[in-house]
Amino acid sequence: MLSRFRIRTLALALGAAALLAIPALSLAGGDWNDSAVSWKKYDEGLAEAKSSNKPVCLIFYTDWCPHCANYSKVFHDPAVVDLSKKFVMIRINKDQDAANSAKFAPDGEYIPRTFFLKPDGTLLKDVTEQRDQYRYFYSETDPASVMRSMKTVLALTF
Repeated sequence: MLSRFRIRTLALALGAAALLAIPALSLAGGDWNDSAVSWKKYDEGLAEAKSSNKPVCLIFYTDWCPHCANYSKVFHDPAVVDLSKKFVMIRINKDQDAANSAKFAPDGEYIPRTFFLKPDGTLLKDVTEQRDQYRYFYSETDPASVMRSMKTVLALTF
């Protein structure tokens, strides 16, 4: 039988473990580096793209997706952060905006999906990851993956 001391110690340990889990919950969906990347909402971002004549990087994610959480770390890479300043960066939670998720699903509604748009909001459908399936799914660990497409878009004239 457990002594009262052991029961109290166990209860305190479980309570401490629960408190340590709270920061992880606050990062549900990943840490997208909001302090360095100027993420916009969809309508706000499209308006800014038109007025500034900047292309758009549009990402669909969810809070429950482990691939999204991994992919979010790519946006901490200094080179990705620098390139992001040349885009209007838009991030949409697929679960909270089903209409736009369905609108941007040329090869399915998997997540995360990253699209590049002209400043007028037109999808650059040929700017994709180099694969036959899930063409808008970029490497969740290698920043060079999304940087290739970012550089391709920046080389275009609008």
